[in-house]
Amino acid sequence: MLLASCWLLAVLLSGCAYKLGSTTGENAGTRSISISPFVNHTLEPRLGDVVTQTLRTQVQRDGTYRLNTQEEGDILVTGTVVSYERNGVTYQPTDVLTTVDARLTITVQIRAVERGTGRVIVDRKVSGFTLMRVGNDLTSSERQAIPQLAEEVCRNLTTVLVDGTW
Repeated sequence: MLLASCWLLAVLLSGCAYKLGSTTGENAGTRSISISPFVNHTLEPRLGDVVTQTLRTQVQRDGTYRLNTQEEGDILVTGTVVSYERNGVTYQPTDVLTTVDARLTITVQIRAVERGTGRVIVDRKVSGFTLMRVGNDLTSSERQAIPQLAEEVCRNLTTVLVDGTW
């Protein structure tokens, strides 16, 4: 019994490979980041604003960088919403033209530059998707699903910014 207790204690105290804080080796909050409003090149209105605000929230929540609201951050981030798509996933059994569930996909081109050196840190496209139940009103269903879609793509964007290979 004593041997089993010691073994359990050793396993619990040994921990695992989980590391609290930044995964890049920097101390959290030592560098700041400025996120400019994203440009929207889609037909969906205000999509750039939703993505910008959600990304700012995600960066604050992550804590690796301090969010700087002026363009004075160590890293300057700009972005463009390049595509927004709605594709049917399931249809009414008796009517193959009426969509029941749809998949919303968003693609964002993000660019991060070090302010001091001008070195491009990230310049790539990042996508995210969510599923949406269409219901009787497509517009209302989309309006409710867009915040979830923005959360998904901004989680991916934050991962690229925080855990990038730069």
